[in-house]
Amino acid sequence: MAPLTPSPKIKLSRLRDIGWSSWDPIGLMSAGKRWDEDDNRSFADEYDSYLIEAAGRLRRGASDADVVDFLMSIEADHMGLGEQPDARARAQSVVAAIRADEELWTYPDK
Repeated sequence: MAPLTPSPKIKLSRLRDIGWSSWDPIGLMSAGKRWDEDDNRSFADEYDSYLIEAAGRLRRGASDADVVDFLMSIEADHMGLGEQPDARARAQSVVAAIRADEELWTYPDK
């Protein structure tokens, strides 16, 4: 029996770069700011669980449309923000950026 391949790990800093630049449904980040600046560290992890779930779903083979719907549901229902006019475009941007980032996942040495 061949040894199991270790599961990849996500680079949280890269995922936060994607999330904060493309999504931020609550509007916590001031324009031109970054999540890793001292003033923003207190809420830097605000969207981590949603973004990790979205990235994981894509990695496991979910369609872009399903993950866009997931992010829109989080925003509209879980966060209670209702459906915002730009919600779909922001969610699509997140999904496209996750798909495009070839360095988002790291693979431990065997």
